[in-house]
Amino acid sequence: MDKSREIDSILFSELTLALGCTEPACAALSGARLRDELGLLPKKARVRVSRDMMKNAMGVSIPNSNLSGIAAAVALGIATGESSRGLSVLSALDDEKRRVASEIEIDLNLVEGVPSLFIEVEAEEGGHSVSVAIENEHDRFSRIMKDGKRIETNSSFFSECDKSIESDLLDSLTLSDVVSYAESLSPEVKELLERAYKTNLEISYAGLEEEWGIAVGRTMFPLVKRIESVDDAMRKAASLAASGSDARMSGSCRPVMINSGSGNQGITVTVPVALVAEYLKSGREKLLSALAISELLGLMLTNKKARLSALCGAFTASIATAVSWVYLLGGGLEEMDAAINNMIANLTGIICDGAKKTCALKIYSSLIAASLAVHLAMDGKSASRESGIVGSDSLESIKNLSQLSHEGMEETDRTILKIMIEKSTNNN
Repeated sequence: MDKSREIDSILFSELTLALGCTEPACAALSGARLRDELGLLPKKARVRVSRDMMKNAMGVSIPNSNLSGIAAAVALGIATGESSRGLSVLSALDDEKRRVASEIEIDLNLVEGVPSLFIEVEAEEGGHSVSVAIENEHDRFSRIMKDGKRIETNSSFFSECDKSIESDLLDSLTLSDVVSYAESLSPEVKELLERAYKTNLEISYAGLEEEWGIAVGRTMFPLVKRIESVDDAMRKAASLAASGSDARMSGSCRPVMINSGSGNQGITVTVPVALVAEYLKSGREKLLSALAISELLGLMLTNKKARLSALCGAFTASIATAVSWVYLLGGGLEEMDAAINNMIANLTGIICDGAKKTCALKIYSSLIAASLAVHLAMDGKSASRESGIVGSDSLESIKNLSQLSHEGMEETDRTILKIMIEKSTNNN
């Protein structure tokens, strides 16, 4: 059965613009929707949030402000309203809204037993009460209540039933399916992919212009003086992707086209593919096919591990990029399979300790590892089933990676947040 139309729908749903880190953006969106439904500015609000949402918002700068954290993002969203802006809601911030946000009291509580991506905001004002919940996706309202009555969201996002269908489809795809789809793209999807890589290239090049964060990209980019080999191109690509993350995580107001709800992953599966394709003079059609492979495989890998987890998304996104590099270099399914196994044999276990200004380090390191995996794969070398969690093929390896993420790293995730909260408390 041809799955092209269903995959098209997934890409149009997933590849969207976001301003800043998507966890604070999600928190701000929930606050903005609360304000819009309430129609009034509440003096205080109660927020319930999952462990991973709190973890991913603690150390990252919020665009158009000098703040960080879930509570600040919710307050800024409430002060702003305009939830129709989606994950770019913070683009509407100004001095007056920042002042208003500073006066809103936020009661923040961590909750267990909810999806890893979950936030609920409640408030009362003027005799009315509103409760807004987002879960599983950064911009999907799972519940909106006003005065005890449920409000239909009229959202263009997938319903719970549709999301299950999307997950099942992503779970069923093979590398052969992905390549087949990528080589017969519709004009509309080609346009979407073109917007994605061009948008992400803009913030990546902008990240080279000043000292964002610890300037991973700006430091490493000049070290490759001339691109004289594909390895040079890959190293240059890694530094440019890191540059985009440097800027984004430090509060840049430039948007990013996300993948799997993540701007860092969106940058990782687009910018390095575009640079290597440029060096190889691959041409527009080959580039767009390679981007389709990386975007789709990135979504498939996230579907296996969950959007927010203790396993770093830069690592899984770099696996997708490695496969696209193999494609650009003329490799087939066997080499793609080998590149995935080599990546899983190498960097499995790289943790996510929250979104922060140093995410660029992990993006750069993961992409350098991707270049190693690709060179080995193109030389006919692959990690075998005897190597740790590596399976007999990439599908089995990914299944084992998923099991590790879901079963093996749950306590790791708790410990990471415990350390981060203790650090925050001691600093105060």
